[in-house]
Amino acid sequence: MQPATRTNLADSAADSLRTEIVGGRWALGERIPNEAALSEMLSVSRGTVREAVRALVSQGFLETRQGSGTYVTSTVDPGAALMRMKRAGLRDLWEARTALDAEAARLAAMRHTPAGLQRIRRLLEERGKPAESAPEDFIRRDIAFHRGIVEMSGNRAMVELYDFFTASIAETINSTLAGELPEPDTTAHTAILEGIASGNPDHAAATVRAFMAPVFLELDRLLSQ
Repeated sequence: MQPATRTNLADSAADSLRTEIVGGRWALGERIPNEAALSEMLSVSRGTVREAVRALVSQGFLETRQGSGTYVTSTVDPGAALMRMKRAGLRDLWEARTALDAEAARLAAMRHTPAGLQRIRRLLEERGKPAESAPEDFIRRDIAFHRGIVEMSGNRAMVELYDFFTASIAETINSTLAGELPEPDTTAHTAILEGIASGNPDHAAATVRAFMAPVFLELDRLLSQ
């Protein structure tokens, strides 16, 4: 048996702390014990605790405040939630994305500003085409365009939901880049923008559904095979 490495110990310590956080040992916004106390609690060195805390900070569970301590910033395990979301299946993900995007466009049609529209036009220009860059770069720019519309809806809860859903949205985009499903072109994206600019909420929502229609046709075809 190989001896445990410091990396393994840090990963194990991070897992233990994550379990305690998700389990409610420390409330949201509460300061967790200092390194010495955590070292004793986990039976590891303070250096290992430091690495474990650093990992949980990068994952969004903790926040370190200079001169104050380390505080709980999330008690929800996004990894577990995303695994449940992945098990939902690709069609479920696309249906959820359509519902979110259509409502965002509907609200944006009612609440947009000239400056907001100008920003979305710029994001659409920056989006470019899949062949013009690496897949991960294109996905990032495509998400920026759609997230911009959600921001323009003026609904903060929808923005937070979109951010939480981003990994799954990236998966839906990747399914088009991989050739599994048709990727809506620039014309289809422009139609959503113009639908919002029209100020007609029903028309704006309809442009999103039209945008998604070819994807669902192909999904139906694949599922029927």
